[in-house]
Amino acid sequence: MSRRVWGTVAGAAGAAVTGAAVGAAARKHSQIAAERRRLATELITGGDAPGTRPPGEPSSITADDGIRIACEELPAPDGRRPLLTVVFVHGFALDRRTWHFQRGMLADLDEPPVRQVLYDQRSHGRSERAPRESCTIEQLGRDLDAVIRTLAPEGPLVLVGHSMGGMTIMALAEHRPELFTERVVGVALVATSAGDVLNVGLQGALLSHRNPLLRGVGLLARMQPKLVEAVRRGLGDIIWSITRSYAYGDRKIDGRLVDLVDTMISANAVDALTDFVDAVGTHDRVAALPALAHCEVLVVAGDADRVIPFSHSEVISAELPEAELVRVNGVGHMPMLERPAEVNDALVDLLLRSTRRTRSIVRRWRKRA
Repeated sequence: MSRRVWGTVAGAAGAAVTGAAVGAAARKHSQIAAERRRLATELITGGDAPGTRPPGEPSSITADDGIRIACEELPAPDGRRPLLTVVFVHGFALDRRTWHFQRGMLADLDEPPVRQVLYDQRSHGRSERAPRESCTIEQLGRDLDAVIRTLAPEGPLVLVGHSMGGMTIMALAEHRPELFTERVVGVALVATSAGDVLNVGLQGALLSHRNPLLRGVGLLARMQPKLVEAVRRGLGDIIWSITRSYAYGDRKIDGRLVDLVDTMISANAVDALTDFVDAVGTHDRVAALPALAHCEVLVVAGDADRVIPFSHSEVISAELPEAELVRVNGVGHMPMLERPAEVNDALVDLLLRSTRRTRSIVRRWRKRA
């Protein structure tokens, strides 16, 4: 067969493959668009927005540099006196709606009765946009300290942090280790890392502060925010699909849960998110972990996490040998949403252990008195 014929055949084959790929992509795009329209209709007709029930009392506190932090408080059920205050700290690009299933479960929990404090990290959710230079893990730890001082100034605490929220708790332990001997009786670290996130998962591939593409996007977002946001909206279906792949391990996850994460991410400005890339990429707080040894500790993560691999939870557990390590099989970066029953059971067990620790501490204080 002549080169010309081979070229014609190859060209036709290439065109066919390309056409098939484009057609498949178009069909996939159409399927995702249809799914998102269905979910939007369900949300409109269903009433309550995910992550907002039961309703809490909105409030706000002022961080030490003047940034307003949006918060929410939920009392213990049936007006009971809480034995613990649970403070929830969400992760990168998300907000307090992350804890959709946990807030509902704790609002009905009889034993132990707990009060809940949830908040949006600076430049996330409903909190005030912060200067780029203040978007550090260290500052997030100080923000958590300010939330505790203002909204939970007394009594035993349990801190629950997801991803960057777990890093925030570590930064607080680095900043105020005495708090973890005096008041914090329990800590839950969900799908998080103590350091070395540059070389793994999504951070290594996309969120590295050395990534020139990300740097360029961040610069363009600051210079032309309307343009970047318009492009982002135009790529909505693609981003939704990527969100499903990276947030969850189960490809058949309920689309409403994908929509929840996508909505949280979309609520944050692109340049506000790129402001935190250096903070996440340079996070290294293995040395702060021993401060948590005075507490009951739960470490939980999915073994299909493509953002922060399960091995990072194993590192934390090795540094805290008394911690309970829960491996959630086949689950991605959002175990509290993807497998809420398992996470809730582990969290309740942590609260019970923390309550026993609290009562033991009170008995010791009384003996001294």
